[in-house]
Amino acid sequence: DDDILNDAAKLTVQDMEQMSRKGFKVVMYDTLEDFYLAEALEYITAWQQSTPDNPVGVCGPIGPTEQLPLVARLVNELRLDLKKKNAHFWGMDEWLVDGKEVPATHPLSFEKADKELCFNKIRPDLRMLEENMHFPKADTSKFIKSWDGVRCAVMQGGQGDIKHWAFNDPPRRMPPYVAEPPSPEEYRKLGTRVVELHPLTLIQNARTSGGGQLALVPTHAISVGPVQTWRAECVSIWHAGNHDNPFGQRLTALMISKHVPDSSVPMSLLADHPNVRFNYYRFGLGTCETE
Repeated sequence: DDDILNDAAKLTVQDMEQMSRKGFKVVMYDTLEDFYLAEALEYITAWQQSTPDNPVGVCGPIGPTEQLPLVARLVNELRLDLKKKNAHFWGMDEWLVDGKEVPATHPLSFEKADKELCFNKIRPDLRMLEENMHFPKADTSKFIKSWDGVRCAVMQGGQGDIKHWAFNDPPRRMPPYVAEPPSPEEYRKLGTRVVELHPLTLIQNARTSGGGQLALVPTHAISVGPVQTWRAECVSIWHAGNHDNPFGQRLTALMISKHVPDSSVPMSLLADHPNVRFNYYRFGLGTCETE
């Protein structure tokens, strides 16, 4: 739709600040320090609600990652006993190679990143139980079952070039989706699953995580799906300006604000979620002007 594309490109930062509606909130941060601290505090606020009888968890991404050491520092400083509180954590996704999830020793492993940047930095006496840290595996059954009986207070995410959250990429345009992508209702039925990654996702991960070495990036992954996303009380997306470009950051906000879900822009499907928050670093939004 050319009108949506043109309207998105014209949006100013001031325009975007006015895009909040019931179920969708746009938040601006003036410094990166405030931005990443606020992201880290979402973990703390969620885990503080957890009790042994009513456990609460967070589903978190790798990308962004700057918040993760701050989470560990806050847990330690506040002496937040994640073990006693029966707090939980779900990783959003993991790479798949030869039909198996990559081991935590793999240089690109998301489990490795979560533990090295966050959980291993938490004092051992405060660290959550190992069995309460859930990372997607090729056999998704255990991961899917781990959502039962635990309240997900917040699912965080970033936005990739292909406009995904987690690895919910647009599907390959092959039968039956040659002429049209799947409907939003059909796409929303997808749970945690093995996915084939879009070429743009491969290129982006090579740039951000592998120094441009495209051959290092696996072509498949395991990704949390819309089914689990809709079990999260809040979906909180963090735009620092490092992952998607100025146009993409505007497009998905516009489509969600105006309620235009389309699976060719997967992030726009969050228009149907009852509680979505888009968090922006004001100076990472850039402009869509040509040079």
